Amino acid sequence: MSSWGVEMRGITPVPIEERTDKRFINVFFVWFTMSTNLLPIITGMVGTLSFGIGLRDCSLLILFFSLICTVPAGYFSTFGSRLGLRQMLHARYTFGYYLISLIVALNLCTIAGFGVIDCVLGGSTLAAVSGGKINDTVGIVIIALIAMVVCFGGIKVLHQYERYSWIFALIAIIIATGVGGKHLANQVENPSASPATLVSFGGVVAGFLIPWAAMAADFSVYCDPSATTWRMFSYTYSGLFFPTVPLMVLGAAIGGATPNVPSWSEGYDNFSVGGVLMAMLTPAGGFGKFVAVLLSLSVVGNLAAAMYSISLNFQLVIPFLIRVPRVVFVVVYTAVVIPVAVSAAKSFFSSLENFIYIIAYWSAAFVGVVATEHFVFRKGDVGNYDVADWDQPRRLPTGVAAVGAMGLSFGLVVPCMSQVWYTGPLAATTGDIGFEVALVLAPILYLPLRWVELKYRSV
Repeated sequence: MSSWGVEMRGITPVPIEERTDKRFINVFFVWFTMSTNLLPIITGMVGTLSFGIGLRDCSLLILFFSLICTVPAGYFSTFGSRLGLRQMLHARYTFGYYLISLIVALNLCTIAGFGVIDCVLGGSTLAAVSGGKINDTVGIVIIALIAMVVCFGGIKVLHQYERYSWIFALIAIIIATGVGGKHLANQVENPSASPATLVSFGGVVAGFLIPWAAMAADFSVYCDPSATTWRMFSYTYSGLFFPTVPLMVLGAAIGGATPNVPSWSEGYDNFSVGGVLMAMLTPAGGFGKFVAVLLSLSVVGNLAAAMYSISLNFQLVIPFLIRVPRVVFVVVYTAVVIPVAVSAAKSFFSSLENFIYIIAYWSAAFVGVVATEHFVFRKGDVGNYDVADWDQPRRLPTGVAAVGAMGLSFGLVVPCMSQVWYTGPLAATTGDIGFEVALVLAPILYLPLRWVELKYRSV
């Protein structure tokens, strides 16, 4: 497979002599393509359709939280080019050789969850285009297999696909907005949302953006280290921010208008999100169906990138799995994601809302702890990481301080959670502020725990 150009390197560090890619703009296109699809649109729809927030307030929340929550992914992506370490491998320098498995397991669930959403979105849209001739299951299988083929080749194939596929996705979104745009002003009149509701939706936006930090460096490890930190940060930040904000706002507008537009409401009842998009494009006839197919395929860029990161993460769950080639895990994940997506499609919006909420909690704590290790204990200097230690348990932190800080922070996060199945006593008043608490409290707890660890252990 290597002779065919398939990337065989797994989670192991990329040596500096192999970090020769100077097309740094590829990093921008990876993130731009990952964000130019139906995923941010459906996330924006949650604000108006599920939370009942007005379009103006929803748009302001999306803008404010996106400005802040895109920063972690932007900065963490710089570790790839500067150190040649994948994101979860870099996290070993905080969580240790063995305890990183806990974080990797959480990250696998997160990335795999986004993959499930991609499959459902693409599959339901294909089903809507066919008018029910193919069902969601067949559509999900088609989307998953296409993404598997793109991911199988590795980072070079992925970069090449992401460099151009966003063009078709963006054109399709613009056409859909143009055809159905006259109905977007027909918003449902909702009473002013409570502060608790507004804060809770902010958590949804954070849950969409912050988790990308846990895979950010995976796409920049082959970049030449001559790229400045600011340049790599800018490419990642802008690639995420600029498509996500307008598409989330568009989704909020679509969600707010859906109950007032009979054809959209009927499409939603029959085919969920895909039905709404198809209803928007119905006036365009056969051309509208073609555009809807392009919309369904727009999720492939996000799903293929997620699969790539998943295939690397699997090698860290249990140390001996590093011997299993990356491509094996691509096939394994594809076989798993299809039946899970079929099940999730039956109650899509409730599944989406619960999923995004939950991942915001752990990922915020993870970002806080890793950032504290980097800026406080390693002085913000990548020279304080010895890349040769990546597989040496005795030369890495134990991870007890990091895991302990995250675990203890949940003593306050849980009372601040607001879920369909549970509302904490604090969240009943404040709304869901779990991710904000995790982002602040975990690093505060990490500081004394790490100092104690360093007192008895030099690393």
